[in-house]
Amino acid sequence: MERSQERNGGEGVAGREPGGEGLRLRREIGLWSAVSLMAGCMIGSGVFMSPQGVLVYMGSPGASLMVWAGCGLLAMMGALCYAELSALVPKSGGEYAYILQIFGSLPAFLVIYTFVLLVRPAAIAAVSLSFAEYAVTPFYPGCSSMPQAVLKGVAASCILLLTLVNCWSSRLATMLVNVCAVAKVFSLLVIVVGGAVVLGQGRGHTETFLLAFHNTTQQAGRIGMAFYQGMWSFDGWNNVNYVVEELKNPKQNLVWAVMIAIPLVTSLYLLVNISYLLVLSPNEILSSDAMAVSWGNQVLGAWAWLVPLAVVLSTFGSANGMFFGGSRVCYVAAREGHMPQLLSMVHVHRLTPSPALMFTTAVALVLVIPGSFSTIVNFLSFLGWITYGTTIGCLLYLRIKKKNLPRPYKVPTIIPVIMLLASLYLVLAPIIDHPQIEFLYIFLFLLSGIPVYFLFVYFHCQPRCLQMATLYLQLLLEVAPTTKNVD
Repeated sequence: MERSQERNGGEGVAGREPGGEGLRLRREIGLWSAVSLMAGCMIGSGVFMSPQGVLVYMGSPGASLMVWAGCGLLAMMGALCYAELSALVPKSGGEYAYILQIFGSLPAFLVIYTFVLLVRPAAIAAVSLSFAEYAVTPFYPGCSSMPQAVLKGVAASCILLLTLVNCWSSRLATMLVNVCAVAKVFSLLVIVVGGAVVLGQGRGHTETFLLAFHNTTQQAGRIGMAFYQGMWSFDGWNNVNYVVEELKNPKQNLVWAVMIAIPLVTSLYLLVNISYLLVLSPNEILSSDAMAVSWGNQVLGAWAWLVPLAVVLSTFGSANGMFFGGSRVCYVAAREGHMPQLLSMVHVHRLTPSPALMFTTAVALVLVIPGSFSTIVNFLSFLGWITYGTTIGCLLYLRIKKKNLPRPYKVPTIIPVIMLLASLYLVLAPIIDHPQIEFLYIFLFLLSGIPVYFLFVYFHCQPRCLQMATLYLQLLLEVAPTTKNVD
């Protein structure tokens, strides 16, 4: 093992305990890598596809911009609450780790059950489908609809390539996160500058802003659905919490990463949306299948091909960040006994959580087949806000029951209260105002985790065939158990 570590030059995410008791996660992520991971996960397909959905549900450009600003504020407040929780529960796993520590095993299992089997793989599938849509657009000019087989094939190829990268080396995966994050910020700056040039030339749709709030919806459910679409673009604000055990100086760097990444991304999103509204009329935005491409055709002319390239880089980097963070949650849950033991192991040479990565890949590939971007976004957001609300409840519980716990970092109590109320609104308003049968299916899926928990976790029912399969797969994949980072 020592020779294999020397051969890899410390490339992986794990290392030996000082006492030689086993493998553990190594702290490889510095402040700027944390900023890149957070910003890189947030800047994905959303800002190129969600503005259309926000405008559809809100009905007016001015209200749409208010929703984008509100989404940024919610992301910032949520991330600050999570930073306090991370200081109190210094473990990788994000919401799962906090709920397990504070509310116990069953609620935590339901979170990880939905996260591992649906939420994270579906998010990867949605972003990969966006990647595929923009990647194949240049090859089908003038085509209103592209062959679904081609889209699904490209999306699946994206997922498999990212699996290979993340299984090969965690350092390579973080380097890819950093490179893609820089490319994403640059591409958004191009859109912002392009909008400013159009405005300076007097060619912009300034009349859009004169009647900015005309036709704004008053329905609570539609406002909730608009926030679902907008918050999808901020999905990833909690990604660094999933890898806290790999973060250098986490008590300080996590807060700084939040303070840098989220205001940066929120500002860029607002400016990008203003640029869209200056170049494209609301009707053009609503009728466009690829809004960023329509913007590029009008502003960049012969250089319009840069836009789909930028979107491809953004979605590829975002999917990579989801893999990097999501596989760690699966790994932590397996380490706690809530997932098969195999998923808690790391490769003995590459020192990456390859079984968890492969499992996430398999589920994501299955979900790509019937997947549709807008449907996935709405129902993932519904499940996500149930989890966020429960996690914020953990923080409020600790404020009431354990006031004397040492807190290196503390947010004003009003912030978690606002986040909890926002979570309740975003879960209940769409159901009350515009009930859909799919919400019932999601709720039933969540409840189905209860018998699974009692059978496999509480009563420890583990068929001998599963134990033998774990042993053989451990030998085949060359993986070994790990220990925790607690410092």
